[in-house]
Amino acid sequence: MRTRFTLLTLVALAVAGLASAQSRSAAPKAAPTPRAADGHVDFSGMWSPDRNFIYDIHDTLEKGADLPLQPWAEKLARERMSKDDPEANCLPTGVPRQAPYPWRVVQTATHMFFLFEGNIHSYRQIFLDGRKHPDDPDPTWYGHSVARWDRDTLIVDSVGFNDKFWFDFAGHPHTEKLHVIERYRRPDFDHLEYETTIDDPGAYTKPFVMHGHSAYQPKDELMEYICNENNKDVSHIVGKDPRNKYSKP
Repeated sequence: MRTRFTLLTLVALAVAGLASAQSRSAAPKAAPTPRAADGHVDFSGMWSPDRNFIYDIHDTLEKGADLPLQPWAEKLARERMSKDDPEANCLPTGVPRQAPYPWRVVQTATHMFFLFEGNIHSYRQIFLDGRKHPDDPDPTWYGHSVARWDRDTLIVDSVGFNDKFWFDFAGHPHTEKLHVIERYRRPDFDHLEYETTIDDPGAYTKPFVMHGHSAYQPKDELMEYICNENNKDVSHIVGKDPRNKYSKP
């Protein structure tokens, strides 16, 4: 009887030890998605950039997909030199391009603002108050953006862009016909996911979807960074950036 009790005790201790080890090795459970007073997802916070929205948007596409460029647009992208990139020369990134610096979302019941550390320390405004696009918006760098909710997804619809910014450092162009639809989700506290549909019949043969994600940056704050105050990068930029498709043989 004593032997049986000892064996059972040893087995119980071994199982308890294994369970404890598994518990210690398990990843901590993600904090829940924060919500605003009206019950909608709150996207507020500091977020990391997604490199695929910076250097070459080929990397944002689903595996096996390619950019449906019109011939003139592909030719232009191949000819453009990195030193001529408007973003490298301290102009706004436009939409949906990102800069390689943190950015902050500020959300209210009627507006959402993207505050950018990079470049000219600028911001993007998104209307959440139900308004429509103007009939004839003036072309701008960030366009005119309105949003609506589809359950926990925020759908941002943007038009009214100028044709001055590049989609990426690789030089992919667009025209003033550009129409951008972004779908933002925050599945838990620490992660932001987005899908961006680009519809520009002036430069692309059909719409395409870009996929991105950002991580919450609890220890970061926006720094004042004024690119055009002391920009020394352009003189060191030679040829095509090696991270984009067109620089490879």
